Amino acid sequence: MSLRFGRSGAAAAAALLFALLLPSRPAAAHCDTLDGPVVADARAALESGAVTPVLKWVAPGSEAEVRKAFDEASVVRRLGPDAKALADRSFFDTVVRLHRASEGEPFTGVKPAGTELSPAVRAADRSFESGSADELVRLVAERNAALLRERFARAREARRHASESVAAGREYVRAYVEYVHAAESLFDVGAEPAESEHARR
Repeated sequence: MSLRFGRSGAAAAAALLFALLLPSRPAAAHCDTLDGPVVADARAALESGAVTPVLKWVAPGSEAEVRKAFDEASVVRRLGPDAKALADRSFFDTVVRLHRASEGEPFTGVKPAGTELSPAVRAADRSFESGSADELVRLVAERNAALLRERFARAREARRHASESVAAGREYVRAYVEYVHAAESLFDVGAEPAESEHARR
């Protein structure tokens, strides 16, 4: 029995798998947190007086808006400590919002420092510090392996009872389809990662 699905079906299955793989995900990533890399570069830009370090985080079409926000923040932050804090936060919001847009993700505000992150995000950042992606590869592989083994066990058990009734047969088909979708979607997502607007420059 062969199951093939169109692009929309595969995309839906992939989205479902991501939801299953990251059930307690409080934020999509740390690019929208105060201690994330986007805000770190935005803060460095304001302190140095040079906007260039933060421009890499936004798409080319958003560069003018970032430059304008930078110029405005640079003027306002000279008016005193309170004005500086407000100007900085406004600039952070602008840069993070535009960065999220370049990823095709919604902007829901800049999250506080210390916001809980996905273990995959933490492992990805540590990989740059250690110089190796082995920890991240192991983490993702183990998580995906556990998912596939669980789906396989469920489908195999359902198959044992498939001939007992129509309802049992349908339960087997549902478990089988979920298992095959998981395998196909994980394989396809691994081979063809989503492309952000940054990658299309």
